[in-house]
Amino acid sequence: MPRTADIVICGAGIAGIAAAYEMAVRRRGERAGQIVLVDPLPPLSLTSDKSTECYRNWWPGPGATMVRFMGRSIDLLEEMAEASGDRFAMNRNGYAYFTADSARAAELARAAREISALGAGELRVHRGEMSDPLFPEAPYDKLDRALSGADLILDPQTIRCRYPFLNRDTVAALLPRRCGWLSAQQLGMWMLESARATGVELVEGRVVAVAVESGRVVGVDVARPGGAVEPIATGTLVDAAGPLAPEVGRLCGLELPLTNELHGKVCLEDLEQVVPRELPLMIWCDPVTLAWGEEERAALAADPDLAYLTRPLPGGVHFRPEGGLDSRMLLLLFTYHLDAVTPIWPPRFDPWYPEVALRALTRMVPGFAVYLGEKMRRPFVDGGYYCKTAENRPLVGATSIAGFHLLCGLSGYGIMAAAAAAELLGATLAGDVLPPYAAEFRLDRYADPAYQARLKRGEFASGQL
Repeated sequence: MPRTADIVICGAGIAGIAAAYEMAVRRRGERAGQIVLVDPLPPLSLTSDKSTECYRNWWPGPGATMVRFMGRSIDLLEEMAEASGDRFAMNRNGYAYFTADSARAAELARAAREISALGAGELRVHRGEMSDPLFPEAPYDKLDRALSGADLILDPQTIRCRYPFLNRDTVAALLPRRCGWLSAQQLGMWMLESARATGVELVEGRVVAVAVESGRVVGVDVARPGGAVEPIATGTLVDAAGPLAPEVGRLCGLELPLTNELHGKVCLEDLEQVVPRELPLMIWCDPVTLAWGEEERAALAADPDLAYLTRPLPGGVHFRPEGGLDSRMLLLLFTYHLDAVTPIWPPRFDPWYPEVALRALTRMVPGFAVYLGEKMRRPFVDGGYYCKTAENRPLVGATSIAGFHLLCGLSGYGIMAAAAAAELLGATLAGDVLPPYAAEFRLDRYADPAYQARLKRGEFASGQL
């Protein structure tokens, strides 16, 4: 006789673990029964440990869907931080967006007013005048739950005083404050330990087949180490497989509207202390044209595969301190390839990616150019895949296959969104009243002609870095 489980969760990344925690701990097994997490890899080791580990409630429209969803997720993260005794070191260090373009500064201000009005908190505007509101200060690397809203700085002199290492052409800065980062590995392991203490089982293996009878899930086959295939009878399967979520969908006969993008990060040691440690996540909004020597530029332009490096590249290069005040490590991120790819493991990055990221970053912080020469130690590069929908909103909830549920499409925001996504899934499975944003995340939204029309009109801002 095959083993049985009330719920099988495919994927032990942050999404799958959050789902197990929601059902087994927050709901205390209510209508859940035996829960089995299935993954061929150690927990949190595919993409969840490759992130920048940041969170924010600062999301664009249309509507307040993403602001409310992320706000709820941050509420839950704060509750877990308190319950765990600060196990995962959640802070409120913030984000900071910068521009040296006056037109983009106006757009930054417009977007800030819109997002504030959607419920992300008060917008405080600083123009370098005596009547400016007070700039809220908070302890660094701590979780100040009262800190919210955003500060828009439109006075270049104020920006230079706060960030003297920035490009002196910077004309505007936007600092959302209910933002920061945490230890994703510690968060995930704390949730997993809590879930397993209630009886959740972690099974090493890969879901290779899903049995569907009369349009309903009745079981899965799990390939175990050594080649044995173990059947598990279940009426509920949750697809939380991250970049592999489309493959799990196909096992049920569904083609999920998901693609994967490769995003990398560079670990750089700031030996010259170009920037201070007490910084938010620093983001340059403007497109960048990399500075090359005359001979370098000519050689690149002559190579069809590299000529793009001589042309303007997208904005969004960013960095943050890593490792606390006693560390010198920085995380650098710059995604200049946005095409869909097929995931491979381990991911392969352009060998020139660290240099390109660093050259792009010198547009924001010119002092980083010191590392373009001999002072740049060999950097460490890793990263993972953003598995996303066209409008960069997740897939959470039921499908046309009874018992097959989705918890995927969390793109690069799985760390910050998993708690609220798991809560929404738990409410769906329990038949509870759902929050207003639930319909915006269901798979059947794509069957709505009005929704498809909105997609074609380009109404959705991705909010992605």
